[in-house]
Amino acid sequence: MNMSFYTGATGARQFTKKLSVTANNLANINTRGYKPKTAAFSQLVQYNLNDSETAQTQLQAGAGVSLSRTWTDFGISGATQTGAEYDYAIMEPNAFFMIQDPETGEISYTRDGHFHSGEREDGFYLTTANGKLVLDQNQEPLKLEVTDVEKLQQEMEEGYEDDTVEDDTDTEDEDAPRVSVYTFDNPSRLISKGDNEYVPQDADAQAVLKKSASLEKGALETSGTDMAREMTRVIECQRAFSYALKMVTTSDEIESTINSLRG
Repeated sequence: MNMSFYTGATGARQFTKKLSVTANNLANINTRGYKPKTAAFSQLVQYNLNDSETAQTQLQAGAGVSLSRTWTDFGISGATQTGAEYDYAIMEPNAFFMIQDPETGEISYTRDGHFHSGEREDGFYLTTANGKLVLDQNQEPLKLEVTDVEKLQQEMEEGYEDDTVEDDTDTEDEDAPRVSVYTFDNPSRLISKGDNEYVPQDADAQAVLKKSASLEKGALETSGTDMAREMTRVIECQRAFSYALKMVTTSDEIESTINSLRG
């Protein structure tokens, strides 16, 4: 009887954790580049009924379930056009922007491509909303070429002495610093550190540069949260929680009846 009480209580506690995961997904339904998490359960140790531990029998009982881990789906979730100069949407799965904390030097990864022009001592750099530096294909802070407005205005007022215009055809330099995308051999080993950022769980995990990444400029990736799916999970959790509590109360009632008969 104690085992049924324990199994019900364990189930109620674990489904509460799953509900928290689902609630977090719903709370980030409007978060740019957010990737939903899914709770994975594992069955606790089973034991044989009316037999020894080593016996081969089909009469087995479980001891409840446990939330073993959560995994994140790093798939594509669509994009919204913004037209902003520093907005980028990653249009392929398991790919990330590499960003760096300017104070600590810590490297993290994100799919949120809502970047800004941030001023530092030696110029302007591409940064996140939190002020972290966006790294290029060489894992160096991406410095921006900002037009000198005062110099341009002065030239317009004074006029140009030479009306000859040179044919300066733009040729894209492959080695020029640019917004870059990285991936991992095993993205499932990335863990969330908050603020829509991820870090490798393994210290020796190396980010791999995607040389032909699919990026859409002037757009932002939408949240991967599916409202209908998450609401279905909420209902499932609520029902499973109520069934687990029913097992607890029923076990308690049976235990009370047995004790009263003994008395």
